[in-house]
Amino acid sequence: MVFAPFVFIYVLIFLIGLAFLFALIEIHVINYVFVALGLPPHLAFAALLVSLFGSYLNIPITQVEGGPVHPEPMVQQFGVRYRVPIRYAGGRTTVAINVGGAIVPMAISAYVLLHFPEIIAAAIIGTAIVAFVVHRFARPVPGMGIATPMLIPPIVAAIVGMLLGAATHHADAVAYVSGVMGTLIGADLLNLGRLRELGAPVASIGGAGTFDGIFLTGIVAVLLA
Repeated sequence: MVFAPFVFIYVLIFLIGLAFLFALIEIHVINYVFVALGLPPHLAFAALLVSLFGSYLNIPITQVEGGPVHPEPMVQQFGVRYRVPIRYAGGRTTVAINVGGAIVPMAISAYVLLHFPEIIAAAIIGTAIVAFVVHRFARPVPGMGIATPMLIPPIVAAIVGMLLGAATHHADAVAYVSGVMGTLIGADLLNLGRLRELGAPVASIGGAGTFDGIFLTGIVAVLLA
């Protein structure tokens, strides 16, 4: 399932942010941070870029009963406007997993944990903390799914990384894994039972509503050190 979760202006903002990040990489300002995460600098940048464009790709998992389809093509929550994938409306809600907002970040998290097994305990605790905080802020959005404030996941992940990652000297890795997994669990997985009441054609795990927080978590994590 391919659809744009954001209006064009937000994609443009993300691209400008990536261009700035790439410029920092080229002048070797934050190369050491990518190395600390266990990823070669340009591979890390490529992963962030794939995350952005992968936000358009959703892999259907199952379907659940849904309410009446939301009539408006656009919905707004926490100051961000999202497109409702009306063309996929069919009386039921398709639960999907987003490539850029779930699959890619989970793959990077697995990579980081394999390279730094000493952070596993800190990452588990951090994930629980982020999941709890994000769940408290997550809101169901009719027609779209679950949304979270864009800055909550990266801010909480940064704090968790600095507090729990100090002993392992891998605050950035702890922040990334905790932020990504905590957001997916707290915003999406813990709210799956609420999807039936939203009238959303597609509810994407890691997609619109949580993708922006996960994307920013990745950037904040690599800048944390």
